[in-house]
Amino acid sequence: MRLKLTIAYDGQPYSGWQIQPNSRTIQACIEEALAEVAKTPVQLYGSGRTDTGVHANAQVAHFDAPASVDMNPFNWVPALNTKLPPSIRIMSCEEVSDDFHARFSAQKKTYSYELSLAPVLHPHKAARCWHLPRQLDPASLEQAMEHYLGEHDFRAFAAFRGNETEQTEYRRSIYTSRVEILPEGYRLVFTGNGFLYKMVRLMVGAAVQCAQGRLRLDDHLYLLERGQDQKGRKSPLCAPADGLTLEEVIYESRNKSHNSEIIF
Repeated sequence: MRLKLTIAYDGQPYSGWQIQPNSRTIQACIEEALAEVAKTPVQLYGSGRTDTGVHANAQVAHFDAPASVDMNPFNWVPALNTKLPPSIRIMSCEEVSDDFHARFSAQKKTYSYELSLAPVLHPHKAARCWHLPRQLDPASLEQAMEHYLGEHDFRAFAAFRGNETEQTEYRRSIYTSRVEILPEGYRLVFTGNGFLYKMVRLMVGAAVQCAQGRLRLDDHLYLLERGQDQKGRKSPLCAPADGLTLEEVIYESRNKSHNSEIIF
């Protein structure tokens, strides 16, 4: 039985999603819980990585339940949550088809990023937003966000891991890029068919610099139109991880073939 988990977590105490040597990660915690419940090692496959300090309301992962475990999907939720720290919670578990893959079956993802303009950051907001105690120009912020809509070469909005090649694809499509007004700030929302390493944080950083008057809007648009110019200019600022939350992973209907070419 292949099972799909929807997972929420506070990313602050962890070194991101993916298992790493000598680091506490969300994937490692859940695999440890799975092994305790199943009495055997179980491999977990996530929809993609989130970095150190990044949060999730609906990360998605899947695993194949060992044949030795006779338990319905609903019962996996409390069984795992009793083994997990309070900062990680399995929100739901459902059976899926054997060809479902948390990463390769995904079609879109939605991220949000919260900006706080409060003069003093409330302690409940610590590690949950980017504190910018100065006014931003809302019109410039809106215009910068509108620039991201559509398909672009996001090379200038990607951090490099060191494993890039000439065949690395940097084109992504952004379907939603909007500003939501909060009582003391803004929430920036992005939905796209894939996001490069640190892409959302670099997009947010550039949009904020436009709203602060530190980056011209035409220079911002130039980075999207040219991907990256010959001088290698990139997005000028990577926003902190604190304000970033994975909100949703969107999957295709089951009667369509899975697209294994989408890379998150």
